[in-house]
Amino acid sequence: MIVDARVQRRVQRYGWDKAADYYERFWAKQLEPAQRRLLQLAALEPGERVLDVACGTGLVTLPAAEAVGPRGSVLGTDISEEMVRSLENAAKTRGFTHVTARRMDAERLELADAAFDVVLCALGLMYVPDPLQALREVRRVLRPGGRLVFSEPNLANPQVLLMFKCDALKPWFGVSPDEMGFTRRTITRVLRRIDFRRFAVTFFDFLHPAIPAPLLPFLEPVAERFERVPLVRAISGSMLIHAEC
Repeated sequence: MIVDARVQRRVQRYGWDKAADYYERFWAKQLEPAQRRLLQLAALEPGERVLDVACGTGLVTLPAAEAVGPRGSVLGTDISEEMVRSLENAAKTRGFTHVTARRMDAERLELADAAFDVVLCALGLMYVPDPLQALREVRRVLRPGGRLVFSEPNLANPQVLLMFKCDALKPWFGVSPDEMGFTRRTITRVLRRIDFRRFAVTFFDFLHPAIPAPLLPFLEPVAERFERVPLVRAISGSMLIHAEC
């Protein structure tokens, strides 16, 4: 199913506005392992300037703020006004004066060129109508030598492939018509095309985000064993991508 980009943006904004109040209650624990890996790979340093695209309620933004400290800065952007408001409130509660939040379309970042040392995006491109344009914008706002770290669904995984490519099964999986996954080949081709000089893709995660949180402590060790097997690892459910300008 092809969704008009303008309609997709409106639907996404409306949906995430509605989800903001209960997002963390239902998804924080399930998303935490992937977000933790993303932050570990980013290896943020004190004083760095960080942009978190598709920040949601700040599940990545706030730990990033802790890592860069008050000498650094973190800007969270999201298409949802309610998500942005939630992040603003959370940052204020924690006393993070170096955190700001703005409603912004990932395909049109209203930011200066070369303004950031690091850009993060945790499972955000999968919702963007034009991921290539979003990545071009990310490249533009990164300084020379800056780095991008993001995670996305891996279409080499059989379940992910069915979820995102079979329209008849999308309602069963709880996937909206406009969500998408990516392959390693697609990601690396795009990064090379927009002049990222170095990049690496890491496969991880055999656990679907909808798995109940109480089961995660029992299932995560099993999934980690699968990730250690090279051929099996390539069909993990997610990818972590690290790229440098």
